[in-house]
Amino acid sequence: MARQLITFHLGTQSFGLDIMAIREIRAWSPTTRLPHVPHYVAGVVNLRGTVLPVIDLAARLGWEATSPTDRHVIIVAQIGGQLRGLIVDAVSDIVTAQDEDIQPPPATSTDAVVPYLEGLVALEDRMVMVLDLPGLTTDVDLPEAA
Repeated sequence: MARQLITFHLGTQSFGLDIMAIREIRAWSPTTRLPHVPHYVAGVVNLRGTVLPVIDLAARLGWEATSPTDRHVIIVAQIGGQLRGLIVDAVSDIVTAQDEDIQPPPATSTDAVVPYLEGLVALEDRMVMVLDLPGLTTDVDLPEAA
């Protein structure tokens, strides 16, 4: 079965998300920080009257926190019945991948990213890491912002 993935960049790495989970892509807007949230929660933004928690995806994956600029974007995704924003460097394109082409992440890797991956897929001249959205937010507790 074919799946459509929206691909995006964090630094030099390419990632993909199932397009069915994506609600919109927004230009960067400053967040309002919240107290007592994990370090990778950048804060919240107003999404047409709704409070949208925004996750710094680079920090969540164990990399250096993002210093957002006007070139960054927020991918708004439906995760476990709730909307969450993900800060990424840039959105690339929409690609189609067959389920059988998505390979499990290597078991030998100790990279902090591996627990958040559904798998890897080779597309043209690049390797795309397909993110497991529910896994990214399993320990994010934002009751006041949900």
